[in-house]
Amino acid sequence: MRLLKQLLPVMVVALVGGQLVTAVGDDALLRLVIGTVAAVLAVLVYAWTVRWSERRAPVEVALKGAPVRLGLGLLIGVAWFSAVIGNIAFNKDYRIDGFGSVSGPIGLFGFMAAAAVTEELMFRGVLFRIMEGRTGTYVAMVVTSVLFGGYHLLNPDATLWGAIAIAVEAGGTLAAAYAATRNLWVPIGLHFGWNFAEAAIFSTEVSGNGSNDGLLHSVMSGPAYITGGKFGPEASPSAVTFGVLLTIVFMWLAHRRGNVVPRRRSARVAAAQTLAQ
Repeated sequence: MRLLKQLLPVMVVALVGGQLVTAVGDDALLRLVIGTVAAVLAVLVYAWTVRWSERRAPVEVALKGAPVRLGLGLLIGVAWFSAVIGNIAFNKDYRIDGFGSVSGPIGLFGFMAAAAVTEELMFRGVLFRIMEGRTGTYVAMVVTSVLFGGYHLLNPDATLWGAIAIAVEAGGTLAAAYAATRNLWVPIGLHFGWNFAEAAIFSTEVSGNGSNDGLLHSVMSGPAYITGGKFGPEASPSAVTFGVLLTIVFMWLAHRRGNVVPRRRSARVAAAQTLAQ
């Protein structure tokens, strides 16, 4: 019941915000404004539902230290995708032909901000966090990663392999980032940095949502099993490999900091209570 109380309001914001961003078409300024407002509103709604349903302060989205954590996540996300696209380019399957659009990245900023914030609040802030308290960190990570991958099957050019790749690389990495930091700003920044670099800088497809007009005019060639095809580089072996490595690093940090909730009920309850304080 608590899960639905927190999940549904954020889903409503995500749905309405997504519809409005799509409705304004190619108007970059409106997409920027609507997407940013939707992202901010989603955080406020999430914070309110946590206070209402759990009777506690929503420390995972506290503003204190948020810019640093958000910036750290953003840098990791951009570096992550840069490593992936660099590897594809090294194999001569991606090239840059010049500069693309300036207005495109402006509109994509709003769209990607709304997507990153709402998806992290739903999947890591609500689903993973609540499930973790009942099943432990690793079970929650597996279940929410599968759900996160399946969620992307709704996209126009979705593929089964693309959904599996998203589940492994992104679902695992983003859940591990939350487990390591016990804060949603790092996974939000990481998610946004990856998506923004993918679409607004390197102009590649994002999760099967079609082509993007970003800062660089680029051409992707080569077999789909190397580049990700129409689903985008997220379905490439490079993305999966780097995602698994990041997951390992974040989980190492989570263990080092004592942030992993065990499966045993007695130990799980004690750990969950400690982490909630």
